[in-house]
Amino acid sequence: MSETTPLIASPEHSVEGFVREYLRELNFTQGTVLQRASTNDEYLALARTVRHYLMSRWMETTTEYYRTQPKGVAYLSAEFLLGRQLGNALLAADLTDIATEALASLGIDIAELAEAEVEPGLGNGGLGRLAACFIDSLATMGVPAIGYGIRYEYGIFRQNFVDGRQVEEPDHWLDNGSPWEFAHPEHEVTVSFGGSTERYTDGEGDDAVERTRWTPGWQVLGVPYNYMVPGYRNQQVNTLRLWSARATHAFDLKIFNYGDYAEAVRAQTFAENISKVLYPEDSTPQGKELRLQQQYFFVACSLRDFIDRLLPGGFDLRRLPERICFQLNDTHPVIAIPELQRILVDEEGLDWDEAWDITRRCFAYTCHTLLPEALEVWPVELLGRLLPRHLEIIYRINDDFLAEVRESRGDDELLVRRMSIIAEHPQRAVRMAHLATVAATKVNGVAELHSQLLRDKVLADFATLWPEKFTNVTNGVTPRRFVRLANPGLSGLITEAIGDGWVTDLDRLRELEPLADDPEFRRRFREVKSANKDRLVELLARRDGIDIDPGTMLDVMVKRLHEYKRQTLKLLHVITLYDRLRSGELDLADTVPRTVVFGAKAAPGYVMAKEIIALINHVGAVINADPEISRVLRIAFPANYDVTVAETLIPAADLSEQISLAGKEASGTGNMKFALNGALTVGTDDGANVEIRQLVGDDHFFLFGLTEPEAAAVAEGGYRPSAYYEENASLRRALDLVARGEFSGGDRSTFEPVVSNLLGEDRFMVLADYQSYLDAQERVEAAYRDPDAWSRSAVLNVARTGFFSSDRSMRDYLDRIWHAERLGGA
Repeated sequence: MSETTPLIASPEHSVEGFVREYLRELNFTQGTVLQRASTNDEYLALARTVRHYLMSRWMETTTEYYRTQPKGVAYLSAEFLLGRQLGNALLAADLTDIATEALASLGIDIAELAEAEVEPGLGNGGLGRLAACFIDSLATMGVPAIGYGIRYEYGIFRQNFVDGRQVEEPDHWLDNGSPWEFAHPEHEVTVSFGGSTERYTDGEGDDAVERTRWTPGWQVLGVPYNYMVPGYRNQQVNTLRLWSARATHAFDLKIFNYGDYAEAVRAQTFAENISKVLYPEDSTPQGKELRLQQQYFFVACSLRDFIDRLLPGGFDLRRLPERICFQLNDTHPVIAIPELQRILVDEEGLDWDEAWDITRRCFAYTCHTLLPEALEVWPVELLGRLLPRHLEIIYRINDDFLAEVRESRGDDELLVRRMSIIAEHPQRAVRMAHLATVAATKVNGVAELHSQLLRDKVLADFATLWPEKFTNVTNGVTPRRFVRLANPGLSGLITEAIGDGWVTDLDRLRELEPLADDPEFRRRFREVKSANKDRLVELLARRDGIDIDPGTMLDVMVKRLHEYKRQTLKLLHVITLYDRLRSGELDLADTVPRTVVFGAKAAPGYVMAKEIIALINHVGAVINADPEISRVLRIAFPANYDVTVAETLIPAADLSEQISLAGKEASGTGNMKFALNGALTVGTDDGANVEIRQLVGDDHFFLFGLTEPEAAAVAEGGYRPSAYYEENASLRRALDLVARGEFSGGDRSTFEPVVSNLLGEDRFMVLADYQSYLDAQERVEAAYRDPDAWSRSAVLNVARTGFFSSDRSMRDYLDRIWHAERLGGA
């Protein structure tokens, strides 16, 4: 980092200096005085005051990047699930104690202001939270990096329950202003869509070159909003740049004066739809088109921004691979590949082969799924209508690639069809994962098992052609937010034991391992867990009106609601416990009390997932209303689970449910967060569960279920879920309770689709793993009866999972893929 004088002076790092800055913000920005300020006034003034302490670092960082032009990373992601910013900014700037004391001197409770912050709804789940963890680590490690995404006006929907069923409502996260963003409309970027292309001759005589001109049908503007991404207590502050769509001509006064008010603002409404909502429901042709518009919009803005604003004037784009790696976070940004090729060929005048060589050295691709339906495919008709020039470029890329395949592998037309970027059936379409794999310097999976399956099954033909292109980078989570901030009790205990260096070097948690055998340390660890449960009880009572007993085992399953995550398996276990308790098969007095907490949103168009949510809530209503059984078994399902709730729930959890069918989960990051916070895992050998189990040891992990090869063999042999139902009395009773309307007021039809799906299809083998899962839960209950032994296992989980830091993930990306520079940091 440069030692030059800061571009702006940082405020005085003291209580008195903070008070002065805070009152200045309250008076001159909010336009009010302390005596008449609302809570939102006070929060906004606090957020902007904290911003001041990071500004000089941010200016220095951006100036240094521009001056030295190091090789860096541009992280392209459709999601950035940031969570609340205030606590993280205070921590990064080492201001928590100063700000707390300063506000207390003014009679203000900083905790109350922190609660006033609205979490940005800019992500859906693990993909967006991973992106947020990664940019945190890049800043902390001193890596030149910028994140690019979309500033969704409403983001992911706000979830409510009506009669137990999910209802989606707009998330008005911007209503009270966002003090963490900086709008720069003067740096807007024009993005084109539609229209047509034509060939023309550029130059004369021997210098004449045939080129293509794209004449767009319509355009929108992308307005950048910058967010600071501070490194942890270093001098680095990177940038997250999110794009908002605006119309080129937002308002037609002439039409308005004729009285057609709706038509006068039609262009504005049409354009702004692009950045209105995260993942618009795409079961309709209009929804699919809007999704593709979103994806092209943000990558077109981002590439143009990087080339025009972050590179110096006159920069030779032939050197672009020396300056940047564009990391594609899943298939959403893959349209950036033909966009860069278009810029180099059509706008910069490079010949095709030279441009393609540059493009192929500028991108890397992370695949986050093993599910074929999650690997995006765009109909040729739609892509050609919205982006005609890009479709031409994709066809040319594919022609050249298939010629390479034929040269290497001979005339194996079945192989050629499998590998083609263009799918021919059931409709002609562009396979975005294939395009990404052809163009990227590296393709990585996100856990050892996932990367192996990616090479061996999902992209096996490509891995045979280019084995050196494939690698693994196991995901990680930032310890700053998910341990240091979320779990202050545990953080204090760790720091007291081994010092505070673990916050940026999570491998140091290994130093805790001997303390697992220290009875006093285990006792204090249990006290921390108990205090965390008390915090959760207070949060759920205040936020949701949910009453839970902190003395029970907290059994937690929080993640997107998708059939492959197998929330139904957890629910069948709960129904079985209920059935056995009700029948007297289990003794109420001898049962370990447990509270099962679900947290999940279903995509608005995912009908079966929404049925499962309704079933969970209906089962919970029946069990929780039973005065006897509810003493030892309860379900809690807080609506609208988000990062803020996670930061209280995860530290309180005793048991982490990671129960997807082996071979279906790419990695998971929730499994890592729970283990790092001292929860034990019940899980299959899937995703990063495999690595967690290897690190913590079989004695401290509750393994169950089919392995990936076993699941594949069962599927190939003709899986018949009804056979498991017929052969297992406990399973039969549990499903029959649902089928005969026990949880729907006697109405047998209410949850018939869920029952029929499990008995007739059960694509993710819930019934096949049911008995193994019940056996694992009996081991869980037996282990939990010995609190001292359980806490020893929990301490060892913390001590042995430092590998799952996002800092380590970033080091792996730097070493294996990006080869970018580090300018400082931890």
